[in-house]
Amino acid sequence: MKKIIVVQFCVLLCGTLFAWGNFIWELVNWLNKKACTLGCAEPGINPFLTPCFYGALFFTLAFVLSILILRGSRAAK
Repeated sequence: MKKIIVVQFCVLLCGTLFAWGNFIWELVNWLNKKACTLGCAEPGINPFLTPCFYGALFFTLAFVLSILILRGSRAAK
């Protein structure tokens, strides 16, 4: 079970970093009034209203919960 929790932690860490990196890329392009071709935002759309932002929030929430599970599994030893 411990191995699954660690793998889940790593997957969620990578997903969270990717999601926030994607969102920050969109935000920077939006602030500079450039079209972002890599992200999920249409040109001119506020990045806080895109699926990338909400995905980053959910990945972060899942990652935090994974941290709590990992800490709980270590404390149970």
